[in-house]
Amino acid sequence: MTANTLNPITANDIVAVIGAGTMGAGIAQVAAKFGHTVLLYDKMEGAAQAGLDRTAKGLEKLVSRGKMTAADKDALVNRIQATENLSDLAPAKLVVEAIIENLAVKQSVFSELEALCSADTILATNTSSISVTAIGSALKRPENLVGMHFFNPAPIMKLVEVIKGLATSESVAQQVYDLSVAWGKHAVMAKSTPGFIVNRVARPFYAEGMRVLQEGGADEATIDAIAREAGQFRMGPFELMDLIGHDVNYAVTSSVFDAYYGDQRFLPSLIQKDLVEAGFHGRKTGRGFYDYSDHAEKPEAKTRAIQNAPTSITVEGEMGCAEPLIARIEAAGIKVHRSTEHDHNGRISIGDLVIALTDGRMATERASVAQRRQLVLFDLALDYSQATRIALTKADQTSEESLNQAAGLFQAIGMQVSVIDDIAGMVLMRTVAMLANEGADAVNQQVCSAKDVDIAMQSGVNYPQGPLAWADSVGLEQIHTVLTHLVNSYGEDRYRPSPLLRRKVFGAQTFHG
Repeated sequence: MTANTLNPITANDIVAVIGAGTMGAGIAQVAAKFGHTVLLYDKMEGAAQAGLDRTAKGLEKLVSRGKMTAADKDALVNRIQATENLSDLAPAKLVVEAIIENLAVKQSVFSELEALCSADTILATNTSSISVTAIGSALKRPENLVGMHFFNPAPIMKLVEVIKGLATSESVAQQVYDLSVAWGKHAVMAKSTPGFIVNRVARPFYAEGMRVLQEGGADEATIDAIAREAGQFRMGPFELMDLIGHDVNYAVTSSVFDAYYGDQRFLPSLIQKDLVEAGFHGRKTGRGFYDYSDHAEKPEAKTRAIQNAPTSITVEGEMGCAEPLIARIEAAGIKVHRSTEHDHNGRISIGDLVIALTDGRMATERASVAQRRQLVLFDLALDYSQATRIALTKADQTSEESLNQAAGLFQAIGMQVSVIDDIAGMVLMRTVAMLANEGADAVNQQVCSAKDVDIAMQSGVNYPQGPLAWADSVGLEQIHTVLTHLVNSYGEDRYRPSPLLRRKVFGAQTFHG
């Protein structure tokens, strides 16, 4: 019998975990919570027991908070057995490896396991960056090897990426997928390609923020505030990179860039390279984009001073995803006149001033093409009915008075206003468009499904909405237009629209229709 014909893994089966660091011990805790006897192995003397002790200490905190009973804690800890002998793992039906990211080391460990364990044993790697296919190439039974990529901390983060190598049995992948769901995880299935789903699709969240910063569009604190307060991300890109660590984040970006043979979509940032070379790795070193030293004050987002609100506006055309703004404006007591004579994308007029959602062009270009001097653009928001901040930019031809009029309108409906420089696609719109584009390309290249892209990004990195669902809500035609204009503005292949996105647009389809 081979792993291809195994019965489903149940709580009665033994699970082994190799590596007793934070990730390995966390995976062991997840398996033990489901009822498995777990064998926790680490070759370093005392490391396995130390990992088990940390787990017990962490669970004790849950007991003190009333989130777990002492009896449940004791039962869970007792199901985990620390060992320093690899041969002790022989009875396991599933072995999960969570050790150093080194191909040769992983191949060596799995080769030893093949000799020790049953031919039915499923071998899983928690690698975040190494090809599952490459690891399996050194094995006698590569069909039994699968990626089982948890996110840190494993007991809390819901996502598990189940990664199929070229030789991985469909049955093995499905068993690990089903087991992950049984363990209470949000499982997604993906092929073994660089970055899998999350580490690939997430690259634009960091890259576009650094691009805007590099071009002087806005400072770090302002970009982070726009991401949080308009996009409802838990953290902005610079806060998140400081938390992850620039050594780690830059290494992942460089790895994906190299793995895709220098594809410009994954081009690392010179700004981040400088931080890494300076040793400014973020929170763990006390300095990254922000200063974390004692008594250091975090800079505040640039916020426009309060301006006078208009008494009335005219709405021309359909506002699309920005339609909730109009209800907020009316609720604020500002009179709204509707005009249906225009067939262009919706816009707001206050006298000679036009206020419109960014379409990926610089305001200066758009004003010149339209032969309209007074033009202010506003950025994307996840939910215009609830957003507490909005980014505005003006064309070079536009007066400060007109900019203040636009700011006063958004301030009147309860939004703080951040004025940024005239950058193509602004901040949130270009970021979401690029996230959606990368998600679309992952689907187009048969890495995963559209559903799994969105599950992965929400469950793995806490995005407020999956990027493909978000693109659907904005309108795929709008996203495609933004990307096309970014290509024209920069002349770079980086912003090329995914063939699948183009197909959806021209076929009048959505990703989640």
